[in-house]
Amino acid sequence: MSESDCRSTSPPQTATHARLESSPTPEIALAEHPNVATFHSIYIAFTTGDMDTLATFFDKDVVWHTPGQHQLAATYEGREATFASFAAEFERSGGTYDVDVRDVVANDEHIVALLHATANCEGRLLDQDYVIVFEMRDGIVHVAWEIWKDQPSVDSFWS
Repeated sequence: MSESDCRSTSPPQTATHARLESSPTPEIALAEHPNVATFHSIYIAFTTGDMDTLATFFDKDVVWHTPGQHQLAATYEGREATFASFAAEFERSGGTYDVDVRDVVANDEHIVALLHATANCEGRLLDQDYVIVFEMRDGIVHVAWEIWKDQPSVDSFWS
Protein backbone atom coordinates (compact mmCIF):
# COMPACT_ATOMS: atom_id res chain seq x y z
CA MET A 1 0.00 0.00 0.00
CA SER A 2 1.48 3.34 -0.96
CA GLU A 3 1.56 6.49 1.15
CA SER A 4 -1.25 8.00 -0.93
CA ASP A 5 -3.37 4.87 -0.46
CA CYS A 6 -2.93 5.09 3.30
CA ARG A 7 -3.90 8.74 3.47
CA SER A 8 -6.86 8.43 1.15
CA THR A 9 -8.55 5.63 3.07
CA SER A 10 -11.83 6.93 4.44
CA PRO A 11 -13.00 5.75 7.81
CA PRO A 12 -15.60 3.00 7.76
CA GLN A 13 -19.24 3.78 8.37
CA THR A 14 -20.13 3.31 12.02
CA ALA A 15 -23.56 2.50 13.31
CA THR A 16 -23.81 6.01 14.73
CA HIS A 17 -22.68 7.56 11.47
CA ALA A 18 -25.13 5.48 9.42
CA ARG A 19 -28.01 6.42 11.73
CA LEU A 20 -27.13 10.07 11.32
CA GLU A 21 -27.13 9.70 7.54
CA SER A 22 -30.63 8.19 7.53
CA SER A 23 -31.91 10.79 9.97
CA PRO A 24 -33.93 13.75 8.66
CA THR A 25 -31.59 16.04 10.61
CA PRO A 26 -28.37 17.33 9.05
CA GLU A 27 -25.31 15.08 9.17
CA ILE A 28 -22.89 15.70 12.01
CA ALA A 29 -19.23 15.36 11.10
CA LEU A 30 -17.34 13.02 13.40
CA ALA A 31 -13.77 14.10 14.07
CA GLU A 32 -10.94 11.64 13.60
CA HIS A 33 -8.71 11.29 16.66
CA PRO A 34 -5.14 12.59 16.07
CA ASN A 35 -3.71 9.17 16.98
CA VAL A 36 -5.25 7.76 13.79
CA ALA A 37 -2.95 10.09 11.83
CA THR A 38 -0.11 9.07 14.14
CA PHE A 39 -0.70 5.43 13.22
CA HIS A 40 -0.68 6.23 9.50
CA SER A 41 2.67 8.00 9.95
CA ILE A 42 4.03 4.96 11.81
CA TYR A 43 2.72 2.68 9.07
CA ILE A 44 4.35 4.72 6.30
CA ALA A 45 7.69 4.81 8.12
CA PHE A 46 7.51 1.04 8.79
CA THR A 47 6.56 0.03 5.26
CA THR A 48 9.20 2.28 3.67
CA GLY A 49 11.94 1.23 6.10
CA ASP A 50 12.39 4.78 7.40
CA MET A 51 13.71 3.76 10.81
CA ASP A 52 14.76 7.29 11.78
CA THR A 53 11.19 8.54 11.41
CA LEU A 54 9.80 5.38 13.00
CA ALA A 55 12.03 5.94 16.02
CA THR A 56 10.36 9.29 16.68
CA PHE A 57 7.10 7.44 17.42
CA PHE A 58 8.55 4.79 19.78
CA ASP A 59 9.68 5.34 23.36
CA LYS A 60 13.31 4.28 23.88
CA ASP A 61 12.01 1.77 26.47
CA VAL A 62 9.09 0.48 24.37
CA VAL A 63 7.91 -3.07 25.13
CA TRP A 64 6.71 -5.08 22.10
CA HIS A 65 4.86 -8.37 22.64
CA THR A 66 5.05 -10.90 19.78
CA PRO A 67 3.03 -13.97 20.81
CA GLY A 68 3.49 -17.54 19.79
CA GLN A 69 5.76 -20.54 19.71
CA HIS A 70 8.25 -19.62 16.99
CA GLN A 71 11.71 -18.08 16.60
CA LEU A 72 10.46 -14.48 16.54
CA ALA A 73 7.99 -14.86 19.44
CA ALA A 74 9.23 -12.84 22.41
CA THR A 75 8.74 -9.76 24.51
CA TYR A 76 11.16 -7.21 23.11
CA GLU A 77 12.30 -4.53 25.53
CA GLY A 78 13.60 -1.28 24.13
CA ARG A 79 13.48 0.38 20.74
CA GLU A 80 16.66 -1.32 19.52
CA ALA A 81 15.39 -4.83 20.29
CA THR A 82 11.95 -4.04 18.85
CA PHE A 83 13.40 -2.70 15.61
CA ALA A 84 15.72 -5.72 15.38
CA SER A 85 12.60 -7.92 15.49
CA PHE A 86 11.14 -5.95 12.56
CA ALA A 87 14.37 -6.47 10.62
CA ALA A 88 14.25 -10.20 11.38
CA GLU A 89 10.71 -10.44 9.93
CA PHE A 90 11.88 -8.86 6.69
CA GLU A 91 15.07 -10.91 6.56
CA ARG A 92 13.37 -14.25 7.27
CA SER A 93 10.67 -13.52 4.66
CA GLY A 94 13.21 -12.50 2.03
CA GLY A 95 11.74 -8.99 2.06
CA THR A 96 8.23 -10.24 1.21
CA TYR A 97 6.59 -9.26 4.53
CA ASP A 98 3.80 -6.83 3.67
CA VAL A 99 1.05 -5.25 5.77
CA ASP A 100 -2.24 -3.71 4.66
CA VAL A 101 -4.31 -1.50 6.93
CA ARG A 102 -7.96 -2.55 7.22
CA ASP A 103 -9.09 -0.11 9.92
CA VAL A 104 -7.72 2.04 12.74
CA VAL A 105 -9.45 3.27 15.89
CA ALA A 106 -7.81 5.46 18.47
CA ASN A 107 -8.20 7.55 21.58
CA ASP A 108 -5.72 9.37 23.84
CA GLU A 109 -4.42 6.15 25.39
CA HIS A 110 -4.60 3.51 22.63
CA ILE A 111 -4.41 2.83 18.94
CA VAL A 112 -5.98 -0.36 17.65
CA ALA A 113 -5.09 -1.26 14.08
CA LEU A 114 -6.80 -4.07 12.17
CA LEU A 115 -4.24 -5.31 9.68
CA HIS A 116 -3.59 -8.02 7.11
CA ALA A 117 -0.12 -9.48 6.63
CA THR A 118 1.30 -11.50 3.77
CA ALA A 119 4.76 -13.01 3.40
CA ASN A 120 6.60 -15.96 1.87
CA CYS A 121 9.23 -17.97 3.70
CA GLU A 122 10.85 -21.08 2.24
CA GLY A 123 7.70 -22.05 0.36
CA ARG A 124 5.33 -21.26 3.23
CA LEU A 125 2.72 -18.50 2.89
CA LEU A 126 1.50 -16.12 5.57
CA ASP A 127 -1.84 -14.56 4.61
CA GLN A 128 -3.64 -13.51 7.75
CA ASP A 129 -5.53 -10.85 9.65
CA TYR A 130 -4.15 -9.53 12.91
CA VAL A 131 -4.47 -6.65 15.32
CA ILE A 132 -1.86 -4.42 16.88
CA VAL A 133 -2.72 -2.55 20.05
CA PHE A 134 -0.49 0.38 20.96
CA GLU A 135 -0.47 1.94 24.42
CA MET A 136 0.16 5.61 23.76
CA ARG A 137 1.43 8.48 25.88
CA ASP A 138 1.84 11.93 24.32
CA GLY A 139 1.74 10.48 20.80
CA ILE A 140 4.49 7.92 21.53
CA VAL A 141 4.17 4.10 21.56
CA HIS A 142 5.12 2.71 24.97
CA VAL A 143 3.74 -0.84 24.72
CA ALA A 144 2.53 -2.91 21.75
CA TRP A 145 0.72 -6.21 21.48
CA GLU A 146 0.24 -8.32 18.34
CA ILE A 147 -2.90 -10.50 18.26
CA TRP A 148 -3.12 -12.93 15.35
CA LYS A 149 -6.33 -14.49 14.03
CA ASP A 150 -4.77 -17.97 13.76
CA GLN A 151 -1.70 -18.09 16.00
CA PRO A 152 -0.84 -21.77 15.25
CA SER A 153 -0.52 -20.98 11.52
CA VAL A 154 1.72 -17.99 12.34
CA ASP A 155 3.84 -20.29 14.51
CA SER A 156 4.10 -22.75 11.64
CA PHE A 157 5.02 -19.99 9.17
CA TRP A 158 7.90 -18.58 11.24
CA SER A 159 9.16 -21.99 12.51
